[in-house]
Amino acid sequence: MADTKLPSEPRLTSLSHGGGCGCKIAPGVLSGLLQGTKALPVPAELLVGIGSSDDAAVFKISEDQAIVATTDFFMPIVDDPEHFGRIAATNAISDVYAMGGKPLFALAVVGMPVNALSGETIGKILEGGAKAAAEAGIPVAGGHTIDSVEPIYGLVAIGIVDPRKMKQNDTAQAGDVLVLGKPLGVGIYSAALKKETLSATQYDRMIETMTRLNTPGPELAALEGVHGITDVTGFGIAGHALEMARGSGLQAQIDWASVPMLDDVRALAEAGNITGASGRNWASYGEEITLSDDLDEIDRALACDPQTSGGLLVACAPDAVEEVLATFARHGFDAAVSVGRMAPGAGVSIA
Repeated sequence: MADTKLPSEPRLTSLSHGGGCGCKIAPGVLSGLLQGTKALPVPAELLVGIGSSDDAAVFKISEDQAIVATTDFFMPIVDDPEHFGRIAATNAISDVYAMGGKPLFALAVVGMPVNALSGETIGKILEGGAKAAAEAGIPVAGGHTIDSVEPIYGLVAIGIVDPRKMKQNDTAQAGDVLVLGKPLGVGIYSAALKKETLSATQYDRMIETMTRLNTPGPELAALEGVHGITDVTGFGIAGHALEMARGSGLQAQIDWASVPMLDDVRALAEAGNITGASGRNWASYGEEITLSDDLDEIDRALACDPQTSGGLLVACAPDAVEEVLATFARHGFDAAVSVGRMAPGAGVSIA
């Protein structure tokens, strides 16, 4: 693959202790950190806050309009600065889509080690983010910068949604089918990239999936048969399905053989390319996950694999599946597929 770093500069990934959504604080730790804030009073207009572990906050301003607000930022998952910027921006904007919202504008969140990286490299990161925002049809209207030890980039993304069509991650219904929009394996690929064992073809595939905006979100949210939406990011498919199951008071049943994977991802995992975040995820929520006896540690690692800018996970009525898949296909998401169902019970079952 092309090497775009300047000769005198270190690799971007060498400057960070983790990359992409693998940087997230483990869900169990995060839950403890937020305990003191959940009891604080909130206005009635705040339709979605931190209580549901949803993808964005939603604030009602009228009967047919609500503001969607989210922020997401992380350290480099790749060394190409423009790719890093595009990935981080795409990941942040996709949280608006996951609520069924339409993005309006964004603000940049920038922390850079200015003594280690040139202005040219930092500029390429910002340019990559701006290009992703432009693809979403929105401007990066401002932001904030600091001099930091590790490179950090992301966006505050602001959108709008009709609160009557908004979709959350805790509103699935028993009998719903689960549809996943993107293949899994980004965390495995990123671990292989750090070890310089990822092929050029695999790298290109990773960039393609991470820079694809989840644009089907608003159309999916408008479908009557769609009951819940989230996106699969740092907690892996097991963790985000668990959030949906907890919030809905149901069990998420994943048909593991149906889950799409990036090419050769299992072989890469078997070769030891597994992120530390995968293990932290399992330690946080593994007691609520039931794995079939014919699944092994590699399957567990893949289920917990942190996805950076991952796909939408949609809970819909069985008779809406065809329309959901057609909506994904219209936006070029040819890998979208049914991966399971919601049923009475608790936790996540993977078989």
